[in-house]
Amino acid sequence: MLGIKDKTVIVTGGCGLIGREIVKELKEEGARVVNADIALETSAQDLTYKLDLSDNASIDGLVAFAKEHCGRIDALINSAYPHTKDWSDYFFEEEPFEHFKKNVELQLDSVFYLDQQVAKVMMEQKDGAIVNFGSIYGIVGNDFTVYEEYGGTSTGAYCAIKGGIINFTRYLASYLGKWNVRVNCVSPGGVFDRNSKEQNQIFLRNYTHKCPMKRMAEPEDIAPVAIFLASDMARYVTGQNIAADGGWTAI
Repeated sequence: MLGIKDKTVIVTGGCGLIGREIVKELKEEGARVVNADIALETSAQDLTYKLDLSDNASIDGLVAFAKEHCGRIDALINSAYPHTKDWSDYFFEEEPFEHFKKNVELQLDSVFYLDQQVAKVMMEQKDGAIVNFGSIYGIVGNDFTVYEEYGGTSTGAYCAIKGGIINFTRYLASYLGKWNVRVNCVSPGGVFDRNSKEQNQIFLRNYTHKCPMKRMAEPEDIAPVAIFLASDMARYVTGQNIAADGGWTAI
């Protein structure tokens, strides 16, 4: 029913928290999934690709891999979340410029290059869908009160990157529409990781208190939105940013 069966879909970050669920649900819908993640080994049989988003040659290799083994690329879902290990360690006035620059390079620059290379294939096909990932903090300003009690923060690079991805999505939709290539964005709110012991309990309490739906998202709440936008069910939807956030950006 979704119009995704037998389509070739590249999922970056397919081993990540949201990416795993996207890959799982796409396969259940009968899609041909190319799972691209740095944690994988490249396998034509399994349609897995070891992707290093900091290396343009690796991105080129992914596009070539998908074309060689699947014949075409019907959709790209950019769920990868590359960042430095000290990603959330800095308050704004302390964040080194090199930290900001490196994270922009890892996330925003890689989205530009991967979207560009996949778009070239889709322009030749005159068909395709690209789904990028933004964030609530690419839409609205940060609520720093959820961090104050335990001395945490959110890095300045994050909102700059996610805001950039959201508007870059609109640019691509405007540019690629005449080739029947759709480009949309999903902006999740906070996502609960039931297998992680690293999510701060005070943050979880404060976040859920503010969120209108009184809970964080589960990966199962986000994946269907991305899959819908990649599918034929959204064949006249382009240039949109859908906030799957439990109402966070509504207040």
